[in-house]
Amino acid sequence: MFINASTDTITVEQPAARVDAAVLDRLGKAPAANVGDVFHRMLVLDGGIRAYSDRTTMVGTALPVHTRAGDNLAIHRALDEAQPGDVLVINGQADLTRAIIGDLIGEIMVNRGVLGAIVDGAVRDVAALSAQGMVIFARAVTPAGPFKNGPGTVGAPVAVGGVVVSPGDVIVADADGVAVVPAAKAEWAADRAEHVIQFEEQLRQRIIAERGTR
Repeated sequence: MFINASTDTITVEQPAARVDAAVLDRLGKAPAANVGDVFHRMLVLDGGIRAYSDRTTMVGTALPVHTRAGDNLAIHRALDEAQPGDVLVINGQADLTRAIIGDLIGEIMVNRGVLGAIVDGAVRDVAALSAQGMVIFARAVTPAGPFKNGPGTVGAPVAVGGVVVSPGDVIVADADGVAVVPAAKAEWAADRAEHVIQFEEQLRQRIIAERGTR
C-alpha cells in the first residue's frame, strides 16, 4: 500500500477464477440494458448509482470490497490484490457524507490496470478521475475525504445497488447504468444478449419501415 496503516482489520479472500477474455469481449459489445434483459432485469443496479466520469462504458471482472461508511482502508488493501481488467465493486454502506475514492486512489488504479469502480457510496475528484481514464459509478459526490481505520473485506460477495456481486462476476456498464453477470453464466449470457440485440434490431427495422410508408 502507499499509505502507512495497519490492515489487521481487513479480511482478504482468495482470488476467484476469471471469465475467459473472449467472453468478456462479447459481453462488452452488448448494452447494459440488454444484458439486464437477459436476466429479466433482476441483476441491474438501481438508478441511484450513476456515472460520475466522462467515460461510462466498461466491461471487467468484479473485485468486491466491503468497507465501513466513510472509510477506505479496505479499498487501499484491495488494490494490492487487484489485477488488470478488474473493477472495484464497493459496498460503502450507501454513505453520502464522505468520499471513499478520489484521484490518489485513481492513480493507484491506473498502476494496477483497474478499469474503474462501482461505489455504493460517495466519491470525489471526479474531473481528475475522468482525466485518468477511470469509469466511475457512485451514489453521490462530496469533497469530504474518508477515514482509514477499517474494518472491511476484500474478495467476498457484497451487495451494491440492490444486487449481490461475487468475485469474478462480470460488470457491464454504460451510460444507462450497470448490469452484473454471474461468472458461471457469463458465456450463456453472451449468447442470450446477442439474441436480444438481434431481435431488437429486427423490430427496430420493422418500425422504421412502417414509418416510411406514411
